[in-house]
Amino acid sequence: MSLTNEHDYEPIPGLPELLPQGEFVRWQGAPDWKDLALTGLHVRKLAIYFVVLLIARIVVQGAAGTPLGDTLASTAVLAVMAGLALGFLALYAWMSGRTTRYTITNRRLVIRSGVTLPMTVNLPFGLVESADLKVRKNGRGDLPVTLAQAQRPSWIVLWPHVKPWSLGRVRPMLRSVPEAQNVGELLADSLRDFHGAT
Repeated sequence: MSLTNEHDYEPIPGLPELLPQGEFVRWQGAPDWKDLALTGLHVRKLAIYFVVLLIARIVVQGAAGTPLGDTLASTAVLAVMAGLALGFLALYAWMSGRTTRYTITNRRLVIRSGVTLPMTVNLPFGLVESADLKVRKNGRGDLPVTLAQAQRPSWIVLWPHVKPWSLGRVRPMLRSVPEAQNVGELLADSLRDFHGAT
C-alpha cells in the first residue's frame, strides 16, 4: 500500500476517497498559520537575525568611515530583501494553513497538504507505533507519530508536517494544531481502541 498519493477530487474534504464501511472521521483540523510561521518556519527568529545583521552592517560601515547616507541607502536595500523573505515565509505559512487538512479516523491518520500540488499521506494505525504531544502555552501544539521501522515516508513530501531533525527515521507530525491537548487525547484513544480491537 502506498502511503502517498495525489488527487484532484475529494469526496470528503481532506480525504481522496470515500471511507470504507466501518471507518468514520473522529476529527479534522488544520494548522494555525500564525503558530506555523513562528514555530515551524521560525519567522520571528529570522527577523531577529536580519535585524542583528542590519545593525552590524551599519556599525561596520560607520567604523569604516562610509558616509551615513550611503550606509543607510545600502542597508535599506538589504532591509527590503529581508522583509520580502520574511513576507514570503509568512505567506507560505498562511497558504499552508489554508490548504492542509489533518484527519483522524478510527483506523488511520491522514495528512493532506501541498500549496501547489495537493498530496495525501495515509498512515494506517497498524503502522503507527506511538504518538507524542508537545503543547505550547497558547494551547497549540505538535503531534509527531513514530511509524514501524520498515516504513520510510519522504521527508520532502511531508515538510513542514514532519518532526524536525528526524531524517534518519522520518516522523510525520500534525503541526501547530489548535487545542492540541484535546486532539492528542483523541489520537491516543483512537490508537488504543484500534490496537485493542486487533
